[in-house]
Amino acid sequence: MRIDIISLFPEFVAQCAGFGVVGRAQERGLLALRGWNPRDYAQGNYRRVDDRPFGGGPGMVMLVDPLRAAIRAARGADPTPAKVIYLSPQGRPLTQAIVRELATRERMILLCGRYEGVDERLIASEVDEELSIGDYVLSGGELAAAVVVDAVARLQEGALNDAESAAQDSFEADGLLDCPHYTRPVEHETGMVPEVLLSGNHAEIARWRRRQALLRTRERRPDLLAAAGLSAEEVRWLDAQDWVGDEAG
Repeated sequence: MRIDIISLFPEFVAQCAGFGVVGRAQERGLLALRGWNPRDYAQGNYRRVDDRPFGGGPGMVMLVDPLRAAIRAARGADPTPAKVIYLSPQGRPLTQAIVRELATRERMILLCGRYEGVDERLIASEVDEELSIGDYVLSGGELAAAVVVDAVARLQEGALNDAESAAQDSFEADGLLDCPHYTRPVEHETGMVPEVLLSGNHAEIARWRRRQALLRTRERRPDLLAAAGLSAEEVRWLDAQDWVGDEAG
Protein backbone atom coordinates (compact mmCIF):
# COMPACT_ATOMS: atom_id res chain seq x y z
CA MET A 1 0.00 0.00 0.00
CA ARG A 2 1.12 3.52 -0.81
CA ILE A 3 -0.14 6.54 1.14
CA ASP A 4 0.64 10.10 0.06
CA ILE A 5 0.28 12.86 2.64
CA ILE A 6 -0.59 16.44 1.60
CA SER A 7 0.40 18.60 4.56
CA LEU A 8 2.28 21.70 5.65
CA PHE A 9 4.05 19.34 8.07
CA PRO A 10 4.41 16.02 6.22
CA GLU A 11 7.38 15.06 8.39
CA PHE A 12 5.01 14.97 11.40
CA VAL A 13 3.08 12.02 10.00
CA ALA A 14 6.28 10.34 8.82
CA GLN A 15 7.75 10.50 12.32
CA CYS A 16 4.57 9.09 13.90
CA ALA A 17 4.66 6.25 11.38
CA GLY A 18 8.26 5.35 12.07
CA PHE A 19 7.65 3.24 15.16
CA GLY A 20 6.13 -0.08 16.13
CA VAL A 21 3.84 -1.95 13.77
CA VAL A 22 3.69 0.86 11.20
CA GLY A 23 7.45 1.23 11.13
CA ARG A 24 7.77 -2.53 10.72
CA ALA A 25 5.24 -2.47 7.87
CA GLN A 26 7.44 0.04 6.05
CA GLU A 27 10.58 -2.00 6.71
CA ARG A 28 8.87 -5.08 5.26
CA GLY A 29 7.78 -3.22 2.15
CA LEU A 30 4.10 -3.44 3.03
CA LEU A 31 3.60 0.31 3.32
CA ALA A 32 5.15 3.26 1.50
CA LEU A 33 4.64 6.85 2.70
CA ARG A 34 5.37 10.00 0.73
CA GLY A 35 4.84 13.57 1.93
CA TRP A 36 3.91 16.57 -0.23
CA ASN A 37 4.08 20.12 1.13
CA PRO A 38 1.72 22.58 -0.63
CA ARG A 39 4.10 25.38 0.27
CA ASP A 40 6.49 23.93 -2.31
CA TYR A 41 3.85 24.72 -4.95
CA ALA A 42 2.91 28.21 -3.72
CA GLN A 43 3.71 31.33 -5.72
CA GLY A 44 5.56 34.49 -4.68
CA ASN A 45 8.47 35.22 -2.39
CA TYR A 46 6.52 34.25 0.73
CA ARG A 47 5.04 31.05 -0.75
CA ARG A 48 1.70 31.87 0.79
CA VAL A 49 -0.71 28.99 1.31
CA ASP A 50 -3.57 30.77 3.11
CA ASP A 51 -5.64 33.95 3.11
CA ARG A 52 -8.48 35.58 5.03
CA PRO A 53 -11.99 34.17 4.52
CA PHE A 54 -14.51 36.00 2.37
CA GLY A 55 -17.39 37.27 4.48
CA GLY A 56 -15.14 38.04 7.42
CA GLY A 57 -14.51 36.07 10.55
CA PRO A 58 -11.48 34.81 12.43
CA GLY A 59 -8.66 32.64 11.15
CA MET A 60 -7.32 31.85 7.72
CA VAL A 61 -8.37 29.51 4.93
CA MET A 62 -5.95 27.40 2.87
CA LEU A 63 -5.72 28.44 -0.80
CA VAL A 64 -6.91 26.27 -3.67
CA ASP A 65 -3.91 26.47 -6.01
CA PRO A 66 -1.05 25.25 -3.80
CA LEU A 67 -3.17 22.37 -2.50
CA ARG A 68 -4.41 21.41 -5.94
CA ALA A 69 -0.87 21.45 -7.33
CA ALA A 70 0.36 19.25 -4.49
CA ILE A 71 -2.51 16.81 -4.94
CA ARG A 72 -1.95 16.57 -8.68
CA ALA A 73 1.78 16.07 -8.18
CA ALA A 74 0.99 13.23 -5.77
CA ARG A 75 -1.47 11.69 -8.22
CA GLY A 76 1.09 11.82 -11.00
CA ALA A 77 3.88 10.27 -8.95
CA ASP A 78 2.42 6.77 -9.29
CA PRO A 79 0.20 5.25 -12.00
CA THR A 80 -1.99 3.52 -9.42
CA PRO A 81 -5.31 5.41 -9.07
CA ALA A 82 -5.79 7.04 -5.67
CA LYS A 83 -8.76 8.63 -3.97
CA VAL A 84 -8.15 11.85 -2.05
CA ILE A 85 -9.38 11.73 1.55
CA TYR A 86 -9.72 14.99 3.45
CA LEU A 87 -9.38 14.64 7.24
CA SER A 88 -12.13 16.90 8.54
CA PRO A 89 -14.57 17.22 11.48
CA GLN A 90 -17.29 17.33 8.81
CA GLY A 91 -16.37 13.89 7.48
CA ARG A 92 -17.83 10.43 8.06
CA PRO A 93 -16.80 9.05 11.45
CA LEU A 94 -13.91 6.62 11.02
CA THR A 95 -14.92 3.10 12.05
CA GLN A 96 -13.17 -0.24 11.95
CA ALA A 97 -15.39 -1.24 9.02
CA ILE A 98 -14.14 1.78 7.07
CA VAL A 99 -10.56 1.00 8.10
CA ARG A 100 -10.93 -2.53 6.74
CA GLU A 101 -12.14 -1.15 3.43
CA LEU A 102 -9.32 1.40 3.25
CA ALA A 103 -6.78 -1.32 4.03
CA THR A 104 -7.74 -3.16 0.83
CA ARG A 105 -6.80 -0.22 -1.39
CA GLU A 106 -3.47 -0.13 -3.16
CA ARG A 107 -3.12 3.58 -2.68
CA MET A 108 -4.70 6.68 -1.12
CA ILE A 109 -3.93 10.38 -0.72
CA LEU A 110 -4.60 11.99 2.67
CA LEU A 111 -5.20 15.74 2.73
CA CYS A 112 -4.44 17.54 5.99
CA GLY A 113 -6.05 20.94 6.55
CA ARG A 114 -4.88 23.73 8.84
CA TYR A 115 -6.26 26.99 10.20
CA GLU A 116 -10.04 27.26 9.56
CA GLY A 117 -9.84 24.61 6.85
CA VAL A 118 -9.48 24.63 3.09
CA ASP A 119 -11.32 26.50 0.36
CA GLU A 120 -14.55 24.63 -0.36
CA ARG A 121 -13.84 24.74 -4.09
CA LEU A 122 -10.78 22.56 -3.55
CA ILE A 123 -12.94 20.01 -1.75
CA ALA A 124 -15.54 20.05 -4.52
CA SER A 125 -13.01 19.61 -7.31
CA GLU A 126 -10.27 17.38 -5.86
CA VAL A 127 -11.53 15.53 -2.76
CA ASP A 128 -13.28 12.16 -3.09
CA GLU A 129 -14.30 11.65 0.53
CA GLU A 130 -14.00 13.20 3.98
CA LEU A 131 -13.26 11.32 7.19
CA SER A 132 -13.35 12.38 10.83
CA ILE A 133 -11.65 10.61 13.72
CA GLY A 134 -14.02 12.12 16.28
CA ASP A 135 -16.35 14.92 17.28
CA TYR A 136 -13.64 17.36 18.27
CA VAL A 137 -11.33 19.83 16.55
CA LEU A 138 -7.56 19.50 16.16
CA SER A 139 -5.00 22.10 15.17
CA GLY A 140 -4.53 20.30 11.87
CA GLY A 141 -5.24 17.08 10.05
CA GLU A 142 -1.81 15.54 10.63
CA LEU A 143 -2.77 13.67 13.80
CA ALA A 144 -5.89 12.35 12.09
CA ALA A 145 -3.82 11.26 9.10
CA ALA A 146 -1.41 9.47 11.42
CA VAL A 147 -4.38 7.62 12.96
CA VAL A 148 -5.58 6.50 9.54
CA VAL A 149 -2.06 5.39 8.55
CA ASP A 150 -1.67 3.38 11.74
CA ALA A 151 -5.10 1.78 11.51
CA VAL A 152 -4.73 0.61 7.90
CA ALA A 153 -1.05 -0.33 8.14
CA ARG A 154 -1.60 -2.88 10.89
CA LEU A 155 -4.14 -4.67 8.68
CA GLN A 156 -1.67 -5.21 5.87
CA GLU A 157 -0.87 -8.90 5.61
CA GLY A 158 2.43 -9.52 7.37
CA ALA A 159 2.46 -6.28 9.39
CA LEU A 160 1.58 -8.05 12.64
CA ASN A 161 3.74 -10.88 13.87
CA ASP A 162 0.55 -12.73 14.80
CA ALA A 163 -2.22 -12.14 12.25
CA GLU A 164 -4.82 -13.45 14.71
CA SER A 165 -4.13 -10.43 16.92
CA ALA A 166 -6.05 -8.09 14.61
CA ALA A 167 -8.99 -10.48 14.35
CA GLN A 168 -9.49 -10.34 18.12
CA ASP A 169 -9.38 -6.55 18.44
CA SER A 170 -12.30 -4.42 19.54
CA PHE A 171 -14.92 -3.94 16.80
CA GLU A 172 -13.68 -7.00 14.91
CA ALA A 173 -15.55 -9.83 16.66
CA ASP A 174 -19.15 -9.01 15.67
CA GLY A 175 -18.45 -5.35 16.39
CA LEU A 176 -18.03 -5.88 20.14
CA LEU A 177 -15.44 -4.30 22.39
CA ASP A 178 -12.53 -6.50 23.38
CA CYS A 179 -12.58 -8.65 26.50
CA PRO A 180 -10.25 -8.04 29.49
CA HIS A 181 -6.71 -9.41 29.26
CA TYR A 182 -4.33 -10.62 31.98
CA THR A 183 -0.70 -11.69 32.23
CA ARG A 184 1.79 -12.66 34.96
CA PRO A 185 1.78 -12.76 37.92
CA VAL A 186 -1.33 -14.76 38.78
CA GLU A 187 -1.56 -13.14 42.21
CA HIS A 188 -1.06 -9.43 42.67
CA GLU A 189 -2.04 -6.82 45.23
CA THR A 190 -4.45 -5.38 42.64
CA GLY A 191 -6.28 -8.69 42.22
CA MET A 192 -6.23 -12.24 40.87
CA VAL A 193 -6.31 -13.60 37.36
CA PRO A 194 -9.74 -15.22 36.77
CA GLU A 195 -9.48 -18.96 37.31
CA VAL A 196 -11.02 -19.85 33.97
CA LEU A 197 -8.01 -18.37 32.16
CA LEU A 198 -5.73 -20.77 34.05
CA SER A 199 -7.90 -23.84 33.44
CA GLY A 200 -6.58 -24.83 30.02
CA ASN A 201 -10.18 -25.44 28.92
CA HIS A 202 -10.22 -23.55 25.62
CA ALA A 203 -13.97 -23.84 25.13
CA GLU A 204 -14.65 -22.33 28.55
CA ILE A 205 -12.04 -19.64 28.01
CA ALA A 206 -13.65 -18.70 24.68
CA ARG A 207 -17.09 -18.57 26.30
CA TRP A 208 -15.77 -16.42 29.17
CA ARG A 209 -14.10 -14.00 26.77
CA ARG A 210 -17.23 -13.72 24.66
CA ARG A 211 -19.37 -12.99 27.69
CA GLN A 212 -16.89 -10.46 29.00
CA ALA A 213 -16.95 -8.73 25.62
CA LEU A 214 -20.75 -8.63 25.79
CA LEU A 215 -20.74 -7.16 29.28
CA ARG A 216 -18.08 -4.59 28.48
CA THR A 217 -19.87 -3.53 25.31
CA ARG A 218 -23.21 -3.17 27.12
CA GLU A 219 -21.58 -1.12 29.87
CA ARG A 220 -19.44 1.17 27.71
CA ARG A 221 -20.92 1.13 24.18
CA PRO A 222 -24.48 -0.21 24.31
CA ASP A 223 -25.08 1.30 20.87
CA LEU A 224 -22.92 -1.45 19.36
CA LEU A 225 -25.03 -4.34 20.61
CA ALA A 226 -27.84 -3.94 18.08
CA ALA A 227 -25.57 -4.89 15.19
CA ALA A 228 -23.54 -7.50 17.06
CA GLY A 229 -25.52 -10.56 15.94
CA LEU A 230 -26.19 -11.92 19.43
CA SER A 231 -27.75 -15.35 19.75
CA ALA A 232 -31.00 -15.82 21.66
CA GLU A 233 -29.05 -17.54 24.45
CA GLU A 234 -26.64 -14.62 24.69
CA VAL A 235 -29.51 -12.14 24.86
CA ARG A 236 -31.11 -14.11 27.69
CA TRP A 237 -27.80 -14.41 29.54
CA LEU A 238 -27.02 -10.73 29.12
CA ASP A 239 -30.47 -9.71 30.35
CA ALA A 240 -29.84 -11.70 33.52
CA GLN A 241 -26.59 -9.91 34.36
CA ASP A 242 -26.01 -6.76 36.36
CA TRP A 243 -24.68 -3.79 34.37
CA VAL A 244 -21.35 -4.02 36.19
CA GLY A 245 -19.93 -7.53 36.02
CA ASP A 246 -16.38 -7.72 34.71
CA GLU A 247 -15.75 -10.83 36.76
CA ALA A 248 -18.95 -12.62 35.78
CA GLY A 249 -18.55 -16.07 34.30
